[in-house]
Amino acid sequence: MVFAKLSGLKNGEITASDNIKDYLDFIKKKDNKINAFIAVNKNAAEDAKEVDKKLKSGKAGKLAGLAIAVKSNISVKGLPVTCASKALEDYKGTFDADVISKIRAEDGIIMGMVNMDEFACGISGETSYFGATQNPAAPGRVPGGSSSGSAAAVAADMCDLAIGSDTGGSIRNPASHCGIIGIKPSYGRVSRYGLVDMAMSLEGIGTLGRDVYGNALLMEVISGKSKFDAVTADNKVGKYTTELGKKKKLTIGMSEDFEKLCTDRRIYKAVESKAGKLAEVLGGKVRNVKMQHVDLAIQTYYPIVYVEFFSSTRKFDGRKYGRKIEDNCGEEVLRRILGGREISKAEYKGKYYRKALIARKIITKSFAEAFKGVDLIALPTTPMLPHRMGEVTDPRAAYAYDAFTVTANLAGICGGVFPAGKVEDAPVGLQLLAPCFCESNLLNAMHKLEQDL
Repeated sequence: MVFAKLSGLKNGEITASDNIKDYLDFIKKKDNKINAFIAVNKNAAEDAKEVDKKLKSGKAGKLAGLAIAVKSNISVKGLPVTCASKALEDYKGTFDADVISKIRAEDGIIMGMVNMDEFACGISGETSYFGATQNPAAPGRVPGGSSSGSAAAVAADMCDLAIGSDTGGSIRNPASHCGIIGIKPSYGRVSRYGLVDMAMSLEGIGTLGRDVYGNALLMEVISGKSKFDAVTADNKVGKYTTELGKKKKLTIGMSEDFEKLCTDRRIYKAVESKAGKLAEVLGGKVRNVKMQHVDLAIQTYYPIVYVEFFSSTRKFDGRKYGRKIEDNCGEEVLRRILGGREISKAEYKGKYYRKALIARKIITKSFAEAFKGVDLIALPTTPMLPHRMGEVTDPRAAYAYDAFTVTANLAGICGGVFPAGKVEDAPVGLQLLAPCFCESNLLNAMHKLEQDL
């Protein structure tokens, strides 16, 4: 895993060039079936040579020699920033997003731009203009979305780590479906400068990897205050990797209000079992918590997303960035643009959007009350298994996947997903939620569970 890989790189057992060459070979061999990458960084091998020089001189950064895949809605200078859409098919990044600058500063190597649901509008990885991403962990089933390529690239061993964005579960959903670990940070923990946003009041950039240490290290690197993003917090970013070994007695909460929303009892049982094991290794216990109004999460989330997405896409008018979005986008993107336009019309006087914001405050308050008695809340990542490719066409059925994940974005808290086993040979993820800026507790709990396994 990442800790062992870094040790090998620093001890000279392997070189950054060898690591990157291996991954480039894997991509060439595997990606014609997975379709995780939209574009591979042609300079990756040369970048690795420069990192090798730093490794030899003992001046290499925290991520020295690690291969990192980037979701295609995050700006990387000189690489295609397509958002997996025909509208931006020929657009290339003119600058590095804050997170990319931080990764480069610590000598992480950008492997390329990975696939996603178009403009992050989707839950399955099927809406990309460049074709659907396949699930390496459950062939024939969707990998989840919208960060489908990020999760698939990690699960297929085509990179060490990946970054994605999470507006309502877009990191946690594919992490669960692909059987890996994904972290959605607290709102304001990571700079969004350079992210092509879908709903600016909800989303953030996070991490995906095969082990907790790798996620913790990458989160440590990309977190922090930014002069380019006004919502980033001054809260001191912890050294998450050093927190992993600390003994913490954490209490786990579970709620019948979430259990009622789970349409597949097998998923809930798997998650419940894993949560019990987590409480055991943490030396704590599982408590029942009340989570009123979480059944309103989907109805609250989508009016906000529609309006904010409509607003954010007005710059894609074909004059400066690619082609006009309405004339070159897929069905789901157009649905959200038209829906946002309708909700925003003057005759409604903010009726739906304002009601959604009120409901959002109520849900946020529910979490604040729950966290007075527990340190973490455990729940499923999705209420159902990943569907077969092409099975779900009704958007209402697709939106139901978000029932357990959108709550964290509405409340602005942090969340992560850890593998909880399989049902019908499909991975199921244990989702853990922690209060705002308590990423260290979240990562520490996952690490304890990983050690026990």
